[in-house]
Amino acid sequence: MRRLHNFQLSPFCRKVRLVLGEKKLPFESVLERPWEPRADLVPLDPSGELPVLIEDDGLALADAQAIAEYLEELHPAPPLMPKWPAERAEVRRVAAWFDRTFFNEVSAVVTREKLLKRYRKGASSEPNAQALRASLEALRVHLEFIAKLAEERDWLAGALSLADLTAAAHFSCVDYFGDVPWDDYPRAQEWYARLKSRPCFRPLLADHLPGFPPAPDYANLDF
Repeated sequence: MRRLHNFQLSPFCRKVRLVLGEKKLPFESVLERPWEPRADLVPLDPSGELPVLIEDDGLALADAQAIAEYLEELHPAPPLMPKWPAERAEVRRVAAWFDRTFFNEVSAVVTREKLLKRYRKGASSEPNAQALRASLEALRVHLEFIAKLAEERDWLAGALSLADLTAAAHFSCVDYFGDVPWDDYPRAQEWYARLKSRPCFRPLLADHLPGFPPAPDYANLDF
């Protein structure tokens, strides 16, 4: 069985987990500690980052977007990339917005300050309040972006696609801590509720890090 080396609150790992779930592809989850990188994973991904997917034949793949598109090509049903080039470009544009901008401005900051700092040796475990305030201000800009797309389309890039799974993976990490002001953005909330109700999302909603329980409404489908 394929193995996915991952960390529960990595949005990139969650992105691949959602793709595997949506396509109903079985896999063994191998949980890793990003603050304690394993030397034997470095040959699989020289950057030392997660996720790493290892297929039955030993093929090792790294980088969430590369893994997602590999799985899409190998297992095209149900499709997560549209047929036409212009539509595929839009999916990649929206996915890249979250994998780059949202990650740098929001999900990486929240996860680092609220969780990872407590595990990393030689660093202060106290959250940087200024960094958190800036990230939550940036979060509102991204919620407005989601709301605008949700008003124009059924899903972020038209049909349900990798764009939605990518965005939801990032939002879910912040939502774990209860930091998303969903009530202020009903269009974005409705979009996320639809994704949260999909079977592929259930394993994410079951995540529970020891010592860091999720926010009360994290797993609530009627939030």
